[in-house]
Amino acid sequence: MTTAARPLSLRLRTERGFRLDAVFWLSVYLVVLFAVPAKQVLAPLGSAGAPSMVFGLGSFLLWLLLGVGTSRPGPLQVHPVRTALGLFAFSVGLTYIIVMARPINGDEVSPADVALLSLLAWSGTLLVAHDGIPSRARFDTLVRRMALCGGVLAALGLAQVVSGQAFVDRFTIPGLTGTGDLGLTWRGGLFRPAGTAAHPLEYGVLVMMLLPIALHVALHHKERSPRVRWTPAVLLVLLIPLTGSRSAYIGAAIGAGIVMIGWPAKRRAVVAILGGVGVLAAFAAAPNVADSILGLFTDVSDDPSITSRTDSFGLAEEFIARNPLFGRGLGTFLPKYRIFDNQYLLLLVTIGIVGTALFLAVWLVTVGSLLRVRALSSDERTRDLALALVASVTVGFVSLSFFDAFAFPMTMGALFLVLGMAGALRKLESTWEPVFVPQGGLSTHRGGW
Repeated sequence: MTTAARPLSLRLRTERGFRLDAVFWLSVYLVVLFAVPAKQVLAPLGSAGAPSMVFGLGSFLLWLLLGVGTSRPGPLQVHPVRTALGLFAFSVGLTYIIVMARPINGDEVSPADVALLSLLAWSGTLLVAHDGIPSRARFDTLVRRMALCGGVLAALGLAQVVSGQAFVDRFTIPGLTGTGDLGLTWRGGLFRPAGTAAHPLEYGVLVMMLLPIALHVALHHKERSPRVRWTPAVLLVLLIPLTGSRSAYIGAAIGAGIVMIGWPAKRRAVVAILGGVGVLAAFAAAPNVADSILGLFTDVSDDPSITSRTDSFGLAEEFIARNPLFGRGLGTFLPKYRIFDNQYLLLLVTIGIVGTALFLAVWLVTVGSLLRVRALSSDERTRDLALALVASVTVGFVSLSFFDAFAFPMTMGALFLVLGMAGALRKLESTWEPVFVPQGGLSTHRGGW
């Protein structure tokens, strides 16, 4: 006899009918992740003091307390996203054990510990989303709230560009300490918005991850008024040319390209025409923006950020050759050695070929699960949502090649949340078949853990 876990139970109601469940918990997480400036931390915790990281560790503890041990006899359930995460986390843990069992520089120990805690925090978010969302209706509520967060972040970025002020440097949150300058940076004659993120590059990646979700809400959540559901998407689209970030432009192209695959031909044509007209109008009204964008892609030979990235390959190859399979330990390659600005290169150095392959497997398994949901569903809203999540996840994973994303809790927190939502959608929308049939015959179950 094997066991199957019960659905993670976080569902409570107050006397006024207010619902406290996983979606409420994750909604609070969205506020902590996006509203708290990334450079404000809990100082006593040092590099582990990002509020979103602390909340994520709480999520992992909550998942353990409510999930582990609540099992019953039944068929074994296999959930691809959660399984892929488990294999990746196991490989990182194995690398940690190998590294700590041999001589290591003293200043690398603490960063290795923090990296492991970070992975636990992001995993906690993924697992609560994966196992805790109780229904499709509540799932859609979380989707709407993510779109709303994207709209608010875009509005803040637009305000920063127009005013030349960061705004987030004007207030402090009790108990938190600033760890760096919160002012705006300048590139190509324009201010680069950063929202509440630690860097404009991270901000650009983050908002482009949220764009496909906002487009889904705008097109399919018709129970809301057009103004409510379209505002976040419009703000995000308006922000695209003003991000001043190659990664944001590439992310926008990838995200829009994927979601448009599922659109009717007429809608694709209309959007393509409107988009082209909008780009021409924007460039005509602000030619310096056009020059800045074109310069990012035409002047790459003179761009020090590109040169730094390409020059890193030789050094990375030397370190990879020393520990090719399991690497030198997540978090142990310190910035003082080299900043690669390429998370995949850094993963090859720190967790080796095995760990990097398993991390990429999380992406591929998630995309495969979502495409299966899309293929099996006859509901157009579900099909579009699955494709929107494919776009969001893909934007996130592709963008990791542009910066050392594991050092940015906001980006990774959002990415792991979307991964968890992808797994939850698969469970909510597909009937799984048991890989083990106990005595009593065949059994199927809709949803699952």
